Amino acid sequence: MNTVATPEINVKSERRIGNSIRSRMQDVLPKIVLAPSFAVTVIFVYGFIVWTAYLSFTNSKTFPSYVLTGPRAYQRLWRWTFETDPPSSWYTSITNMGIFGLLYVGICLALGLFLAILLDQKIRGEGLLRPIYLYPMALSFIVTGVAWKWFLDPGLGLEQTLHQWGWTSFHFDWIKNKDFVIYTVVIAGVWQASGFVMAMFLAGLRGIDGEIIKAAQIDGATTWQLYRRIVIPMLRPVFLSAFIVLAHMAIKSYDLVVALTSGGPGGSAWLPSNFMYEYTFKRNEMAVGSASAIIMLMTISAIIVPYLYSELREKAR
Repeated sequence: MNTVATPEINVKSERRIGNSIRSRMQDVLPKIVLAPSFAVTVIFVYGFIVWTAYLSFTNSKTFPSYVLTGPRAYQRLWRWTFETDPPSSWYTSITNMGIFGLLYVGICLALGLFLAILLDQKIRGEGLLRPIYLYPMALSFIVTGVAWKWFLDPGLGLEQTLHQWGWTSFHFDWIKNKDFVIYTVVIAGVWQASGFVMAMFLAGLRGIDGEIIKAAQIDGATTWQLYRRIVIPMLRPVFLSAFIVLAHMAIKSYDLVVALTSGGPGGSAWLPSNFMYEYTFKRNEMAVGSASAIIMLMTISAIIVPYLYSELREKAR
């Protein structure tokens, strides 16, 4: 009996060892695969964020300086914030950020919701309209900026075309006007992003339980009441997600401004990202550019962190 039981025990122990090795490999292998990308992210994203924050407290000019000089760069930005006559480049940048951010986010949300409601009516040609609305989002900001630059150029685009058709009194020179050039950036940005927002809202609308809609209609709710009191409140998570995405895109916008306006007359279309690049790489003020980059990061964090916190708390419940 002992000679028979011993081989069986050995086989079982070998199976246990094999299973334990396999389970360990299943646990370790994903970590091994993800380790290089994790290390690259830590070094080249978070590492450079820390390095930029360090440079913002130095007196770096053309090249980095590692001697700490305190928050002088932030003090300069704070002083420039209130220089309005003539306006400083930083004042122009944050003012444009306010105008662009409010109009870009607000119009994209309103237009995206409107288009989503129209497509949700099961209209003919929906399969054709959806990719048409979404197509601009597939383009880079550089392509969008160049295309709208041609279209809005008074000597080349819309104004010139209408003059050739006989409407010689028509004038639309916003792209050359320092007071209105930021609104051309809004137009191009809304054209590109509103289709993406429409897709988000359309997915949200299609996810609403149809029984709720039918019950409201049976109770005599009008279409306006249906959307105002039932549908739109149920789209709150979509509104929040779209707001986060749009606000993030607005704050870090750079290439659209450069491609469309080249910064505008006298830098009148600058956003904080343009200010950061200009001062860091062209005006040899690396400390000031780093400080503006950290302020942009803090602004984005102030938007994203509460959103992530609310999402994690919701999942914990």
